Formats: sequence, C-alpha cells, structure tokens
Amino acid sequence: MNRITAAFKRLRGERRCGLIAYVTCGDPDVPVTVDIVRELERSGADLIELGIPFSDPIADGPVIQAASYRALQRGTTIDDVFRIAASVREQSTIPLIAFSYLNPILRYGLVRFAQRAAESGIDGVLVTDLPPEAADEFRATMRGSGLVMIFLATPTTPDRRLRLIDRFSDGFVYYVSTTGVTGSRRELAEGLLERLKTIRQTLRHPLAVGFGVSRREHFLQLREVCDAVVVGSAIVNAVGEGDDREAPRRAGNVVRAILGGVPLP
Repeated sequence: MNRITAAFKRLRGERRCGLIAYVTCGDPDVPVTVDIVRELERSGADLIELGIPFSDPIADGPVIQAASYRALQRGTTIDDVFRIAASVREQSTIPLIAFSYLNPILRYGLVRFAQRAAESGIDGVLVTDLPPEAADEFRATMRGSGLVMIFLATPTTPDRRLRLIDRFSDGFVYYVSTTGVTGSRRELAEGLLERLKTIRQTLRHPLAVGFGVSRREHFLQLREVCDAVVVGSAIVNAVGEGDDREAPRRAGNVVRAILGGVPLP
C-alpha cells in the first residue's frame, strides 16, 4: 500500500485530522531542508509536501514566491529535491509528496521524473496547474512508477467536476480553501465549513484543505470536516525569519502551535 494511502487509513482509524506540512526545497539550503522535514515530523506532521522551486509560481503568494526565489538563487534543482527525499527516507517512512508546477517536470522529462521520484522515496505528485482533463499521460506515467496523483479542487469547482477530480485522484483530494493564492490568513473563508461538510460526503477519497491554514483556530474549526489540513506559508515564513541554523526549530514550532503543543524555546 502506498504510504499516502496508508497514512490516511491510519488517521481515520485514529479518528483524527492529520497535518500536511509544506516546505520549499532548497530554502535556506538542501541540508537544512532535510533537517526541517525531520523536525516537522517530530513536531507532529503526518505527511510532507516537498515544494519544487519554480520561477513562475502563479498559485503562490509572496511568502512562497520569495522562498522559491531564494532556493533558485542558491541553484536548487529537481535532483536536489530527490536528494532531500532520499535523505529523509533513510530515517523515516513519512509520506512525501512532490509539489510542483507542470513546466519543471516536463523540462526534466516525464518518465525520468517519475522514475527518479520513486527511487528517492517520494510517494505522490501534486501538480498545481495540471487539470485532470489533460492528465492522462502524466497520470499513467506516475502510476507506472507507483506514485499516486493528487488534484486540486477550489470553491468555484462545480459538483460535476468535483466528482471528476475525485475519480482521477489516487491519494486524496486537495481543496483550496479560498479563491486566490497561498498565504497565511486571519480567518477562514466564509461558508467554507458548510461547503466542506457537503462535499466530503460525496468524495471517495480523503479530503485535505490548504491555502491560508495557519493558526490553531483554523485547525480546530476544520478538523471535523476534513481528513487533513495543509500548512505551508506559515512554515515557509518561519524558515526565512532568522538564522538558517534555527530554521528547523522555527518550522517545528509552527506545527506544534497549530496542533496544540508547546513551542520549543
């Protein structure tokens, strides 16, 4: 069983909402990214999204855009992302999801990417600008290497298309909580909780909610209406706030605070 599928099965068995943590690979550098991922797991993250830095991240807000820029300035490549995954996998079985835009993967080579991702220990792929209607070849290639595909749904997704997204998704459905780009927000979008209650009943796959989830209050509101929350910008922002050597601790503290643990001094 794929580690992503197994993680959601375990979460349902434990009757709890999981936390998926996003990191921008290569920010502040490759070795520290490995330490950040390990600390996020120790702090309570259930799955990890490994963000592949890209020069034109149209779905990302200023925090993740800046992190991608820093990572690219340091020369981070897709092969570095695979090295990060392989290093994490030496000590951990936490599910790893490659989070990318389509262009970098196409330039790298679809078959080559799938093979290298699987070899490095990555379990699934989420491509933000790849709609399921255009994903047949991509999905077949990824699945051929044992990788699950994850697709996005948004507040403007009609019910008919939501069913299509659910059918094409292998691991879970990622629901974008608001119209707009990534970024920490003070409050959840109006009507989000009721919408999630409705669509969760129609999905075959687990439901994860991201974009703007950054506070413990958000987690407490969402945990009864989804299977996992995704925390990205709050973690990435913490990573970039100070001394690189302290980045893992700061990132872990974000997860601890959201889950109700005590942040480390």
